[in-house]
Amino acid sequence: MRAIALCFKPFLKVEEALIYTNLGRTQFSRRCEEFGIAKNSSGYFKREELHVMMSGEPSPLIAAAAKLNIKKIR
Repeated sequence: MRAIALCFKPFLKVEEALIYTNLGRTQFSRRCEEFGIAKNSSGYFKREELHVMMSGEPSPLIAAAAKLNIKKIR
């Protein structure tokens, strides 16, 4: 029931965000950094931003690199 209630809350605490995304703390912090998602001044994450992060689309950094055609240096 708790997981269902999280789907309707507009802002999530850190623990709730971990449940919502089903990620561990380290992986969650890495993904948030990659997507530029941060807590607001009250310490909550915006659920819509987390939903975009979990949608499967590439991060803005990866998308920008693909547009620039950056090649790996060997």
